[in-house]
Amino acid sequence: MPGLARLVPSMLAGLLVAAACSRHAEEPTPATPSAPAARTAEGAPRIALAPDSVHIDYRVFGRGEPLIVLIHGWSCDANYWRAQIEDLKRTYTVVAVNLAGHGASGRNRSHWTIEAYGADVAAVLAALPEGKVVLVGHSMGGPVALEAARLVPDRVLGVIGVDAFHDIGATGSAASRKFADSLIARLHADYIGATREFVTTQLFAKDADPALARRVADDMALAPPEIAIPSLRALFDYDYAPTLAALHVPIVDIETDLYGPVDLERIRRVAPTFNAVVMPGRGHFLMMEDPAGFDVQLRKAIAGLLQAGP
Repeated sequence: MPGLARLVPSMLAGLLVAAACSRHAEEPTPATPSAPAARTAEGAPRIALAPDSVHIDYRVFGRGEPLIVLIHGWSCDANYWRAQIEDLKRTYTVVAVNLAGHGASGRNRSHWTIEAYGADVAAVLAALPEGKVVLVGHSMGGPVALEAARLVPDRVLGVIGVDAFHDIGATGSAASRKFADSLIARLHADYIGATREFVTTQLFAKDADPALARRVADDMALAPPEIAIPSLRALFDYDYAPTLAALHVPIVDIETDLYGPVDLERIRRVAPTFNAVVMPGRGHFLMMEDPAGFDVQLRKAIAGLLQAGP
């Protein structure tokens, strides 16, 4: 997940069931009016089909434009956005996606790449063809959002990262490769133990709520290693430059200061539209550590994108 490396990271759209009505054959009998199409309940599971035939689980909440699409991070799932869904659905249509291999989505994939995850999100958008979109991605979900935006550029108003883009322009260094290789070796040796240690010691501030840190660490440690490890390797190896060169939408990152100041000059060499908002004193899971404060910043970021327009 971006922010890890810097430590040295339609098909079946809503399944709207039409309630068919019968007509009597006898001429004197008046026709029974058609029953209205049933609506899918808010938050009910929906399925989109990724290009490699993996079922992608997603949920839709609220009404209004634009669509706010929430994309979770590495070894997480859509539940990590619970507080944001409750807040945002009062104003917007909120779409919470479980990427392939996460949550209730399918696992029948051979290559766990950022590009494939981006296609998961694009498949969900194809199942929801109406409306402009703001993509919000936490951690690994940030570059996934960029890949999705590259696939559907005409619909995307902007991309909002959540501690996702601090490493733009800095990936691929010797120090980054060394860190990545070391972490992945530890995950291969003891996925559960290494994940718990990494999450609790590196992704939360020292004064963070220990119960929250442990709950997140335990949850992420339950991810299947055969998906989690190649996904993390793909994230460490991800090259932002080609995708960013093809995108011309605003990019905002809501960041922690846990890993030092944001190097705007370096990032803007690759992503000229980039801007950052820092929430000091929090860790990597900003939206869970300080939901109220984070929701304010997220709404401000969305409002800025709407004001900027297409």
